[in-house]
Amino acid sequence: MKTTLVLLIAMMVASVAFASGHPQTTCPVMGNPIDQDLSVDVEGYRIYVCCAGCVDMLKAQPEEYIAQMKAQGIELEKAPERPMDE
Repeated sequence: MKTTLVLLIAMMVASVAFASGHPQTTCPVMGNPIDQDLSVDVEGYRIYVCCAGCVDMLKAQPEEYIAQMKAQGIELEKAPERPMDE
């Protein structure tokens, strides 16, 4: 009984850890490490890239790269909301 309870708790903890995803560390276009100072806001997400050359490619097919990153378990950062002009 004790062993079953321990196994159940371990499985629950593993499920939560797996489901939470992980932050973006690589460029979705080239696969290189990201530059924290270089990002693109598309489809409500802030996507980081490795170099300026990847910006246009990301903007051309944002849905493809977003889907790819989600499939990899990457937890995407939400893009900040822009203030409405008065």
